[in-house]
Amino acid sequence: MATIAAFLDRRAATALRRSLPKGGPRVVSCRNPEALNRFLQKRLVDAVVLTPRTGFLPELSLLRARLPKVPLVVYGPFRPDDGEILLACRNSGSSVAVEGVDDPIVGDLVVRSSISAERRRALADAPRVLRLTEELQRSAWDVVVGEVERPLRTSVLARRLRISREHLSRQFGAGGAPNLKRVIDLARIACAAQLLANPGYSIPTVARLLHFASIGHLGTTSRRIANVTATELGDIGPRGVLARFVRGNTRSRG
Repeated sequence: MATIAAFLDRRAATALRRSLPKGGPRVVSCRNPEALNRFLQKRLVDAVVLTPRTGFLPELSLLRARLPKVPLVVYGPFRPDDGEILLACRNSGSSVAVEGVDDPIVGDLVVRSSISAERRRALADAPRVLRLTEELQRSAWDVVVGEVERPLRTSVLARRLRISREHLSRQFGAGGAPNLKRVIDLARIACAAQLLANPGYSIPTVARLLHFASIGHLGTTSRRIANVTATELGDIGPRGVLARFVRGNTRSRG
């Protein structure tokens, strides 16, 4: 399940949880900036939600310098004299939600700006270029593209789709589509490419966040899926991963 890291007061955190879609991402509250930074190194985070408070601007600057591609929503009771904070938010590419005004929609704002949503947009052409034409194939892809934190087992996906594992494996690769295991790896490497675009995420950290068996396993999977090393993933992004996959890596070589 996707996770949102939040550094908010109790009222704002409650409003955020209430406004998220049912079955959507869970919110993990961090008590201070240090706890937030530790959490970002331990778990795959879909978005960060912060409240502006004393020391906010230096904290915002440091966070954006380390993790510029991680979606950030600043959510708080802004006042008319908070122009400097609002300008800093805009310049850093952060979204803004006003506490007491945007409470009913803040969850939707966070979900729409999340890493998962950005990955779905970047891979929007995948069903077409991967020849996923049947309803079952597209339903499976819809799950696969979002479930990237751990390797998704075919049996688990089959249960989600309420079909047998054998039927899923057989039907997913029909019509010239890649086999399911490679598509699962494609989605995970696309996420690795998102994370590695951030200076604050090293290859060992990304391997840990995505539960690869080792740094070498991440590198091997990257070469198998996109013909690039893990070091190069941050430069090509999810779209580049998809393009390279389609150019000759959709099928096993042996």
